[in-house]
Amino acid sequence: MKPWLIFGAGHGVGAHLLALANQHADNASPPRSVTLLIRNPQQAEALRSQGLTVVCGDACDPASVLEACQLAGPEAAIISTLGSRSADYQGNRLIIDTAEKLGIKRMLLVTSIGCGDSWPTLSPAARAAFGQAVREKSLAESWLQTSGLTYTLIRPGGLLDQPATGNATCLQTEAHGLVTRADVALHLSQMIEDSATYHQIYALVEPGLIRKLKIN
Repeated sequence: MKPWLIFGAGHGVGAHLLALANQHADNASPPRSVTLLIRNPQQAEALRSQGLTVVCGDACDPASVLEACQLAGPEAAIISTLGSRSADYQGNRLIIDTAEKLGIKRMLLVTSIGCGDSWPTLSPAARAAFGQAVREKSLAESWLQTSGLTYTLIRPGGLLDQPATGNATCLQTEAHGLVTRADVALHLSQMIEDSATYHQIYALVEPGLIRKLKIN
């Protein structure tokens, strides 16, 4: 059972993945080892108080990333769900380079539909709205693919903060649609030690899923 090193566990898909790790820890003996890099000091301390190994720092800071990778150890699987202008490429590139130097072999990277060879599937409106982020994430994908790491790339569709349905589908063809962050985390947890996903790229959507409107 590989240790997990999660970048981006402070919110979104990463937070859902951490919740899955905690659920597993409640039912497993020995519990899974989980290391986190968290930027917010209060959040880092709260997670540390739960018995987790937490480095308080930024994914674009070499010292912070080095410490997190060293604490996780060479057998760890890195899961990056980072999503910010600075981290989309620069942060993920730093993680990849550091992992290679320390002999960490496994990494899963969450990007988005439209990255890499799926760029032509984006509409002009989508390119105008978030094309820069997609291009930065595409650079990170390329950096990982040309590294020595055993990678899996996950490109989710539009992300929703709705409960998991368990109906999200991994595709290796053109894909459009929505998916819940919780379902992305669920698929990630299943892929980490699945050798069939090594050096593969997946789009992840749930056909027919719609955004639920909040009614006050």
